[in-house]
Amino acid sequence: MIHNDHPRYESLKLREKIVDAYKKGILAESGMIAHGRGEAFDYLLGEKKTVNSEKAVRAAAAALILAKNPVISVNGNTVALVPNEIVILADDLDAKIEINLFHRTEKRVSIIEKVMNNAGAKNILGTDHEEKAKIKGLEGPRANSSREGVYIADVVLVPLEDGDRAEALVKLDKLLITIDLNPLSRTAKTATITIVDNIVRAIPNLIQAVHELRNVDDPTLHQIVNDFNNQENLDESLKKISDKHTGRVKP
Repeated sequence: MIHNDHPRYESLKLREKIVDAYKKGILAESGMIAHGRGEAFDYLLGEKKTVNSEKAVRAAAAALILAKNPVISVNGNTVALVPNEIVILADDLDAKIEINLFHRTEKRVSIIEKVMNNAGAKNILGTDHEEKAKIKGLEGPRANSSREGVYIADVVLVPLEDGDRAEALVKLDKLLITIDLNPLSRTAKTATITIVDNIVRAIPNLIQAVHELRNVDDPTLHQIVNDFNNQENLDESLKKISDKHTGRVKP
């Protein structure tokens, strides 16, 4: 039991969710390591949304609203932390949800599919009983994608994605949105739009931004996306980390 007056209460709650997800078979062991790495960056960022993460969320929302075939790609960590929010976002956007796992087993896919169905998802792609298509530039199981999902998507939201797959998707001319607390990762640098924030804050913020922009005209939405510069976004995130480390904390 974690008392809510503990200074690390929110962080410790997330750790418990991650450990529980591992025990249930949602996560591979490496998923716990990945969460710990992200937690360190979250601490350096002040464990709250920043001005540049809000700009990235707004650009991401605009891109997803404009998309003709948006897909949300989920892995074990995403499903462990924000399954209900992913379903809400997908419903708001009329987007598909696809399971993509680095350490893929039939059992894990089945467990994750069940969790997402229990959260209200209507049609989960990326399972082991549908037609697959190969993503050019990848080898082995990581090359597989749903023929009706990521393979034909124009905009893909891939929270917590690994670098090689992110690079392969961008080479296929997909607008790639990621959520990554590490502004130095290959995925963060490769994506079209990187939300440098904790996924438990980023997805709710993205849902809110979609609601705010859903009735905005297309030219304005295109302008929001075109005005976003991901390199500047990452530079601002690194500056935020540096300012906190040197005591010059800014929003």
